[in-house]
Amino acid sequence: MFKRVAKLGLVVGSAFWLSVSVHSKPARSAERIFASFLSFEQSVSVESLETFVETGRITGDFIPYARYIRPEQRPFLQNALQQKLEISPVAISQFLYSDIGELMVRRIAQVIRPKSNQGGFYALRGALIVAAADPKGLTVLNFLKHYPIQGLKIDLSEGLAIFSQIRGLIQQTNTLIQVLEKQTPDNLTASPTGFALTQPGKFSWQKTTLTLSDESTTRQSLTGQSRQFPVDLYLPRTPSPKPIVVISHGLNSNRDSYAYLAEHLASYGFAVVIPEHIGSNTNQLQAFMLGREKDVTKPTEFLDRPLDVRFILDELERLSTSDPMLQGQLNLDQVGVIGQSFGGYTALALAGATLNFGQLQQDCGSRLKDTINISLVLQCQALKLPQQQYRLADPRVKGAIAINPVTSSVLGETLSQIQTPVMIVSGSADKVSPVLLEQATPFTWLTTTDKYFVLMQGGTHFSTIDVDQPSDSPPEFQGLAGPSPAAAKSYLSALSVAFMKRHIQEDVEFQTYLSPQFVATLKQGKLKLNLSKTLSTNEILNPG
Repeated sequence: MFKRVAKLGLVVGSAFWLSVSVHSKPARSAERIFASFLSFEQSVSVESLETFVETGRITGDFIPYARYIRPEQRPFLQNALQQKLEISPVAISQFLYSDIGELMVRRIAQVIRPKSNQGGFYALRGALIVAAADPKGLTVLNFLKHYPIQGLKIDLSEGLAIFSQIRGLIQQTNTLIQVLEKQTPDNLTASPTGFALTQPGKFSWQKTTLTLSDESTTRQSLTGQSRQFPVDLYLPRTPSPKPIVVISHGLNSNRDSYAYLAEHLASYGFAVVIPEHIGSNTNQLQAFMLGREKDVTKPTEFLDRPLDVRFILDELERLSTSDPMLQGQLNLDQVGVIGQSFGGYTALALAGATLNFGQLQQDCGSRLKDTINISLVLQCQALKLPQQQYRLADPRVKGAIAINPVTSSVLGETLSQIQTPVMIVSGSADKVSPVLLEQATPFTWLTTTDKYFVLMQGGTHFSTIDVDQPSDSPPEFQGLAGPSPAAAKSYLSALSVAFMKRHIQEDVEFQTYLSPQFVATLKQGKLKLNLSKTLSTNEILNPG
């Protein structure tokens, strides 16, 4: 979810963290960059920065500042100023006029603004679009050169206030890690039953793609339209009826992103279904970027996604009695759901949480413009729905795993309504749906007896998504998936098998795998794993 948002943030964010302000030629380009803090200002010419970018030489009025930059840091700064984001002016224009893009620009415009304090938002957005249309492309330096307002400054006081917010969240996340570390035993043993759930199971499987068309009155009464979408079914070759796991992908993703997890679960005897949520998948984002759609996703997707899964279960129930391939193959009394990001919301809604319009109204007003929680922008889209009680849960769902879910406002404390087992999986380096705000604190609202909080230390919002990253892409972009994406996917595979075996198939032998002791033994590479069943609000706020 929001992968392109993260990439754009690297370019615009680099301009922000230069902590400078710009004095520009009228409607043409910047001449000088001023650092403004309280009543103090210092400046450097854009020409000197351009010389530095093109040749690496420190010249002119950039010389006094160079002493604050260590030699080993200079190549990084040089690269940051000229790093080009490959995006068309049409695509960036579409994005910046969306709710998410507008929030990003308004947040940065609090720091980068004209001295007159008027027109900063529009100038900032315009400069990004014009720079993208320039043959040199959208870079930090090119963005500064195209800023059209004379007397522009970047307010370091405001920048430091935002930085303080971010630093506070990081400190709280570190405190959370310390709490989880205290819950992890020192004496660790090997795999409790002698085999590793990270390895494939013993069953072979067959993949089939179905196209489902939902024209039900339920769908049409809630969303005003029917829906046709593809579904991949992974069916193990076993004689008995199979428990079912539905996997819901995130925003700007598709059903291929968790094919590896579907294959792994199928090898352990689960029939796995992955729908394509056509209103919030990769194709929807591409259509938005090309101007064919008005929104990254429609508010009705908060309804359509759970309805997709409910309709799939209805169809599987019908096909299990009428289709020769599926007759006697499926156990509709044993159903689990796994979802990532927007899919995490989907899984929790199906498990029993409900749309929390009261919390959304509280969080989506004046607080939204000051938030560092990008996922809140998506959640606030739900306020555009008619505010009524929606019944999205499905009683056939006996357990849910939510990976990097967005929950704090759109569901809020209605999570306490869930009575089935739940596992929440998070990453300490998630900048899209921050762990403390979107997973750790919401976990404490769960009242279900069987609940598990899993933290991947160093994991990001994208760590468990199976997406090919070009080898020649910039290191910053490759790093979006975190330090060890292969380990993250391996962890998720093992935990998913353990959770589904224990709580969907009701095999008590797998309870041992759902423990801090076992999870700690899974460590691979640089990605450490923690699990807690008892994390509380008091522990988060007062780790003592």
